[in-house]
Parts: sequence; C-alpha cells; structure tokens
Amino acid sequence: MGIVRWLFDAQIVIGDQTVLWREVIGNVFGLLSALGGMRRKVWAWPIGLVGNALLFTVFMGALFDTPNPVNLLGQAGRQVMFIIVSIYGWYRWTHRPDDTATVIEPHWASWRTRVLLVVGMVGGTALLTPVFRALGSYEPVWSDAWIFVGSLLATYGMAKGWVEFWLIWVAVDLVGVPLLFSAGYYASGLMYVFYGAFTLTGFFVWMNQRVKPPAAPVTVG
Repeated sequence: MGIVRWLFDAQIVIGDQTVLWREVIGNVFGLLSALGGMRRKVWAWPIGLVGNALLFTVFMGALFDTPNPVNLLGQAGRQVMFIIVSIYGWYRWTHRPDDTATVIEPHWASWRTRVLLVVGMVGGTALLTPVFRALGSYEPVWSDAWIFVGSLLATYGMAKGWVEFWLIWVAVDLVGVPLLFSAGYYASGLMYVFYGAFTLTGFFVWMNQRVKPPAAPVTVG
C-alpha cells in the first residue's frame, strides 16, 4: 500500500504549477509502450496497460481529488478504451493462426479501410462531442472527442498491424498538445510534443518493415 499511497500523493511543484508523479510515470510507460510497438515487441501491451491505469486517475481530476480538478473525459475514457483494446492487441500479437510468428507483420491497410478510418475519425468526433459536453468535459470539447476517437482507431490499427496507425497518432498529437496545455496538464502536453516526433519515426520504421500485400486473384469471365 505504501507505493500506491505514494503514487496518489507525490507531486512536483514548479513555481505555481503542480504536476503529479502519476502523470509523469504514466506518460513514461506510454512512451515505453510506443517504443515497444515500433520494435514490434509483445511487452509493449502490458507496459501500456500500467500507464493507462495511472493516467485514468490523472485525467479524472475532480473524481480523484487531484490538484488539477479538470476532467478531460475523452482523455480519461481513452485510457479505459486503451485497456480493452490493448488486451485484444496483446492476444492478437501472441496468437497467430499460422503459428509461424508471435508478432504481427506491418502492412498497409486497404483503400477501403483507409476511407473507413477517416469517416470514423470525423464521424466519431461529431457524435461524441455533444456527449462529452453534456458530461462536463473541458472545452473545446471537440478536441477531447477527437483525441478519444483517434486513440481508439490508432490502437486498433496497431493491433491489426496497419502502418497507417502511426499517422492517426500524429493527428491526435496535433490536437492534443494545445488542449493539454490549456487544461493545465503540462507533463502530458510536453510528452505529446515528443510523441509527435516519435510517431513520425515509427511510421517510417514500420513502412520499411512492411510486408507486400498478396497479388489480387485473377478471375476469368
């Protein structure tokens, strides 16, 4: 219980700003998970789960009586989503139907899938924005919804092995940085800046590691 108590109480005070160690540690675990994902390491999933649990308690500031009583429902909700999708990703990466490998191979998504990802990103944001606003999320609420939907699609894309999932993270980071700074989550905001550069690197790494899609079948008649 001593470690748990420390995680909930430990703070870093910089001037008039207070940063929770939970926020720092949760983002570090998230970064390690992203690094493991880029290298296609299975341990990326359980490491990410720990970070998700910590960050959930951070972004539900009012619920957990933190120094920053701002609730970012999209940020908090995506941690729950991460946990669920990460369990799926962990299983998928360790249970291949052909039993030839334990790690998924990077590959491009189909054009149909790409269109569905764009539609899901925009449509999901539009649908969730009024829901998050009604629940009292921080303005601009569409940013919080965009981050939630993008995080869902990116994590699912990683589980499927789509190279494009890194670009979804870039789109999430572009919106997430200004939102987090404006809400007072400075550690997470700074980490998102780093994530932006990191996700671009991950995209090029996976692009070079991708497998070529199989040739389309030839039909006659």
